[in-house]
Amino acid sequence: MRLNCDLGESFGNWQLLDERDVMPFIHMANIACGYHAGDPITIVQTLRLARQFGVAVGAHPSYPDLMGFGRRSMACTPTEIQAMLLYQVGALRELAMAEDLALNYVKPHGALYNDMMGDETVLHAVLAALQRCRLPLMMMATPRNDHYRRLAEDYGVGLIFEAFADRRYTADGRLQPRAQTGAVLHSAEEILAQVHALCAGSVTASDGRRINIEADSLCVHGDNADAVAMIRQVHAQLE
Repeated sequence: MRLNCDLGESFGNWQLLDERDVMPFIHMANIACGYHAGDPITIVQTLRLARQFGVAVGAHPSYPDLMGFGRRSMACTPTEIQAMLLYQVGALRELAMAEDLALNYVKPHGALYNDMMGDETVLHAVLAALQRCRLPLMMMATPRNDHYRRLAEDYGVGLIFEAFADRRYTADGRLQPRAQTGAVLHSAEEILAQVHALCAGSVTASDGRRINIEADSLCVHGDNADAVAMIRQVHAQLE
């Protein structure tokens, strides 16, 4: 199981976390592309750290929403979604090439990610964009993995399924909305227990039900207060 983390999300003088404390303990870095966070200098610094520690690099594009950190949904047409993805992925890919790095996959951010998982019109737009980028899509592992594989095959797009170490799941295999109490796990005991369960192919939902989930990668978010310590602990458990 490979550990991924959303990075490159500082902006100008605002710093989210010191990525030098994180990069040695992850396998995949999902790098912001400037629409919800990240600026050219921040992105290049993150790319250089990824190269230093041998971490695979992916694009983390979003709706154009700096003020809302990309967590607000936008009513965009499929054409608009495809264009904004190509724009962001293209920019990150060029910066990565300048640092002698390959771009390996794309993982949408925030509201775009949630919309993709909840609205197949959005998902089709994302897949159409990645067909043109020739890159795999990282998306949430659910009990419907086979359905998503069939959709992606029509576009010739590979899928990387991820599960979340620090988020509560609902009974239908989705993430509990962040606005609800308990949606984000904070205690090390809870997170490490969930990591253990996910590595074995299941997770306990918010109502106590057990859900079968097959994932290729685990995500731990870098915007939590104890992110650095938690990423190190999850890495140690995976090792």
